[in-house]
Amino acid sequence: MRTDPLAYLGHELDALKEQNLYRRLRILDGEQKAHTSFDHRSVVNLSSNNYLGLTTHPRLRERALKAIEEFGVGSGSVRTIAGTMAIHMELERRLAEFKHVEAVVVFQSGFAANAGTVSAVLNKEDVVISDSLNHASIIDGCRLSRAAIKVFPHKDVDAARAIIKDLPTDQRKLLITDGVFSMDGDLGPLPDLCALAEETGCIMMVDDAHASGVFGKNGRGTVDHFGMHGRVDIQVGTLSKAIGALGGYVAGNKNLIEFLYHRARPFLFSTSHPPAVAAACIAALDVLMEEPQIIDQLWDNTRFFKAGLERLGFDTGLSESPITPVIAGDSAKANALSDRLFQEGVFAQAIAFPTVARDKARVRTIVTATHSREDLRYALDAFEKVGKELELV
Repeated sequence: MRTDPLAYLGHELDALKEQNLYRRLRILDGEQKAHTSFDHRSVVNLSSNNYLGLTTHPRLRERALKAIEEFGVGSGSVRTIAGTMAIHMELERRLAEFKHVEAVVVFQSGFAANAGTVSAVLNKEDVVISDSLNHASIIDGCRLSRAAIKVFPHKDVDAARAIIKDLPTDQRKLLITDGVFSMDGDLGPLPDLCALAEETGCIMMVDDAHASGVFGKNGRGTVDHFGMHGRVDIQVGTLSKAIGALGGYVAGNKNLIEFLYHRARPFLFSTSHPPAVAAACIAALDVLMEEPQIIDQLWDNTRFFKAGLERLGFDTGLSESPITPVIAGDSAKANALSDRLFQEGVFAQAIAFPTVARDKARVRTIVTATHSREDLRYALDAFEKVGKELELV
């Protein structure tokens, strides 16, 4: 009998279990809503990126169904062969208009947008100056580019400046940050980083995935929030979070987008979005422009929930966004917090190493526009009960 060459993976899984790093997948039984069902249990959902509730918005449903009836369920090809449909071009045009840039290219995911862009615009002769807490897709894109990688401590602009000053002046440099950091919910120091990029001749890039639909006028992101239009060379956004559908995009000048059409490997070698997805994203942009009150509701709920957690005495870090970590410390305690909350009817998933530092394990909560005050009060009551049990408060 043949020996299983993958048997070692079983040992790796056992090691994860011993370190309290093993988690099984929770199964969503219905729609991605603020109050829904996971594993057949009714819960207040605090783990979704569905910031504005657009995954189930009637305007997105209607537009997606109409696109299926008109165009079918798939595109049938990559964009560069036979898979560029008129609806893809309409989405890119609408996004460019929304972001106040010359052009946009849509990718199949936010991860592909980051990794594909960094690896396309840089080569082994270049260098990346990257925040230590930047998203994994940025890190992978840097590695794929084969450029040198210089990491500065989180949000430490002076440290980034010191790194750049030690580099050859004629070397191509990419300075990159998240707009909103996905695990801590704090904002990147865009004004200072943009000034540094201009001072030192760096390409300035911002991953605005968790800011899209959340920050800025009508949800245009942190570039708009900080008034940095025209000062960020490459903007990455997502269509999978507040927009409610699927995908990512890169916004910038026409040369950048044309180049990515020709050299970004995820764009070149992945089938394009189904027409229903593109149609839903266009409908989401209509909602952002015509129903901005849902963003106001998101922030009302965010302020209410944050104040409740802080009043109870939880460690919520430095969050400035609807992402609010409840830091437990070690992974065992974070897992226990998540599991007990689930038993109490609140779904707040545990996050542990390697996603965050070993001593910074947490449950990450995300409030949405569609949470009711009853939902949030219920969740806070559960946090109070379980927090006291686990001696977190």
